[in-house]
Amino acid sequence: MGKITVLSYAKCSTCQKALKWLDEQGIAYELRPIKENNPTAEELKKWYQKSGLPLKRFFNTSGNLYKELQLKDKLPDMTEEEQLSLLATDGMLVKRPLLVSDNYVCPGFKEADWKANI
Repeated sequence: MGKITVLSYAKCSTCQKALKWLDEQGIAYELRPIKENNPTAEELKKWYQKSGLPLKRFFNTSGNLYKELQLKDKLPDMTEEEQLSLLATDGMLVKRPLLVSDNYVCPGFKEADWKANI
């Protein structure tokens, strides 16, 4: 299984649910507060490529900052590098919880996905 890191925000109910699920499964993980320790553009690029998901899935589309910056309209015109740089500016833009392991990366918590891949 390797090392598991979960980037999380303490006030996020979905993050709390995900961490509780990991605890109940007896799965060890390293907790990384996403607001205080925002991922770098390099980390995000590596994780996004490993995930096989579209980069848009790494954005917290329901967050206030996403809406304030009107990213729904701006993202389609931005390059991948610009999007990664933007994500790296503020942890609140990043979809959370973000699960990162040696062979799996998943933005958001879907129990079935986590169970199948951890």
